[in-house]
Amino acid sequence: MQEYHNIIMENRNSLKITGVNDIDKFSENIVVLSTIMGELVIKGEDLHVTTLDAQTKDFFMTGTVNSLSYSRSSVMDGPFKKIFR
Repeated sequence: MQEYHNIIMENRNSLKITGVNDIDKFSENIVVLSTIMGELVIKGEDLHVTTLDAQTKDFFMTGTVNSLSYSRSSVMDGPFKKIFR
């Protein structure tokens, strides 16, 4: 089964994202998602997670979105990060 990762944003007020594995962090100003394409950081104001369906990997949220960015992870982001500070 091939997995897809899509982002649909409507008027910077709502997001639907497919291919989301997990929510790593969320607050009113930032949401960090683990997706099939890497870590996705969403920044904004008054952000609210509506749904994450574990079976379909569909994610929904509302709020004012200011930015979306993917971060690269490396081997140093894992357990070795604390050792080599």
